[in-house]
Amino acid sequence: MRVVIVTESFPPDVNGVAHCALQTARHLVRRGHHPLVVAPAVPAAALSPDADAPCPVVRVPSLPLPGYPQVRVALPSRRVAAAIAAHRADIVHLASPFVLGVRGMTAATRLGLPAVAVYQTDLAGYARTYLNAGESAAWRRLRAVHGAADRTLAPSTAAVRDLEAHGIGRVRLWRRGVDTDRFRPELRDERLRRELAPGGETIVGYVGRLAPEKRVDLLARACRLPGVRVVVVGDGPSGPGLRDALPGAVFLGRRTGTDLARIFASLDVFAHTGPYETFCQTVQEAMASGVPVIAPAAGGPLDLVTHRRSGLLVPPEDPEALCDAVASLAAAPALRAAYGAAGRAAVERRTWQAVGDELVGHYREVLRERTAVAA
Repeated sequence: MRVVIVTESFPPDVNGVAHCALQTARHLVRRGHHPLVVAPAVPAAALSPDADAPCPVVRVPSLPLPGYPQVRVALPSRRVAAAIAAHRADIVHLASPFVLGVRGMTAATRLGLPAVAVYQTDLAGYARTYLNAGESAAWRRLRAVHGAADRTLAPSTAAVRDLEAHGIGRVRLWRRGVDTDRFRPELRDERLRRELAPGGETIVGYVGRLAPEKRVDLLARACRLPGVRVVVVGDGPSGPGLRDALPGAVFLGRRTGTDLARIFASLDVFAHTGPYETFCQTVQEAMASGVPVIAPAAGGPLDLVTHRRSGLLVPPEDPEALCDAVASLAAAPALRAAYGAAGRAAVERRTWQAVGDELVGHYREVLRERTAVAA
């Protein structure tokens, strides 16, 4: 099968969309398919950004998002349609389509190709956070691109409900995989723990972008708890302000690969704070690492965390409830161990191989449906 993955983000970017697009391309290659990736260009300083890509990558001119240079937005370009046509695609995969994905959907329509759109980002929630307006416009754009696709794949039951409630049809559930070989409890590192918490404090970690919508500032009260050390992993525009807002927290910057997996496994508690997650891959990576999770009772975490079994779900954007949850787990090491073990057991079979095979199954169903209509 010849597949073109049109994605709003791709490595060296570090985010959920980029990671999922990379894992999808890798799986397609392993299964003998022929993917091509179309993605925004990266800064000139990034040398050979696609050297480790599993397949060819076509880069489209882009500009950094004002105020958030880590995010790049593709510019209008004919390269998208040309790349899809030149690849002789059987199907077009649109990863979190909004800007580049719209051009991919338009090209697929003109070429008579089926398209699968993968919903990954709560753009309406981002509009509320950054603009305090624009939700309706965001949903209109999402309806336009997802409504034109043959199938929309949503990562959680909450996302499915949200899409359907806003008039988007042909939605199916497609969850994300996790690398349980990379993220595992055995990587717990006592020397690292002593560096992060020399007084033997309970280590509570956040991993992700440091941006307004992630609400990492909600951890401020937890920073003041006696015997608790907050560790923040990631970068983004909110970084400088968070260093002032989170007294005593340790900021490790952006980490990846085995280094990140070692940090995850060395936490005592993982706390996610963002209320707009359609899935939340870092929650799943924490669970694979055998770490109990505290997360908002909203969006993707509702599917991942079983309350009082693998972690605690708290009301979104409630700093007092978040602090109380941290305090309760900090005081209960046996409960932390039980939650961590239950979390690891819950995700052990959610491999990228299994999830990738599900995706190929969706492709094949869409192709069969197109063939049946044509007949």
